[in-house]
Amino acid sequence: MTTATPSPQPTIAVLGIGLMGFPLARRLCEAGFAVHAWNRSRDKAERLLPFGATVHDSPGAAVAQADLVVSLLENGAVVGDVLFKQGAASAMRPGTLVVDMASIKPAEARDHAARLSEQGVAHLDAPVSGGTVGAEQGTLAIMAGGRAADYERALPVFKVFGRATHVGPHGAGQLAKLANQMIVGITIGAVAEALLFAAKGGADMAKVREAIGGGFAESRILQLHGQRMVERDFAPRARMSVQLKDMRNALDTAQDIGFDAPVTALFESLYASGIEHGLTDLDHSGLFVELASRNGMS
Repeated sequence: MTTATPSPQPTIAVLGIGLMGFPLARRLCEAGFAVHAWNRSRDKAERLLPFGATVHDSPGAAVAQADLVVSLLENGAVVGDVLFKQGAASAMRPGTLVVDMASIKPAEARDHAARLSEQGVAHLDAPVSGGTVGAEQGTLAIMAGGRAADYERALPVFKVFGRATHVGPHGAGQLAKLANQMIVGITIGAVAEALLFAAKGGADMAKVREAIGGGFAESRILQLHGQRMVERDFAPRARMSVQLKDMRNALDTAQDIGFDAPVTALFESLYASGIEHGLTDLDHSGLFVELASRNGMS
């Protein structure tokens, strides 16, 4: 009787070792994957050295021996630059799978997929929800767009990060993430406005949040972001500027597909006003500060 030899774990390259990239790359190291890391600022990637990662000076060097490349870069323009101008794509072996976990426009994801395919490289767009807490704990929601076979290849990595769902072809992951960000950004505004309304009328904001929890208004936003509003804790987990970027990407995509999104447009303008008033680096729940200021509330 013979025993099947288990398939070796894929070698992983991680591009972008920032707020999300560091905990996810560390989790891969701790799960036993061989991890090759690159970041524009090398010192951020070097934080992974104690966990066994190999740090490289260029994205091309990081991906050269990788079976799967995880990209956690800032935006679509940066992803395109790293892949096609800084040499990452040309350094990949045919058959490599790129898993782009940045939040970018669906059209950008489809373009990257097509260009990589010409070089024999597969692609998934797989943005996430759950923030740095989810990255640390391995509880992210992952929305993957691309071929089903490539999604299956990526599952061992996704399982280290959280819960993944294959939502459709290339670009569909980004559509799902934009839908998520529309709901998050709009709901933050709804919670902030409602709590401020109650406080302006003389109610105890903390008690109002407690009272409506468990009813139809219950949500993770009410629980987490509502508590931040009560405590005036706007240390950035996801910044106002990132939320505004996502709202604008949603509106650009809506225009591309002929969809009217008036609620998203309203909240895009509110986040933009907050940033104009100096709230750029606050957590996105800092929209509360903008709405409080409009109502003469400290």
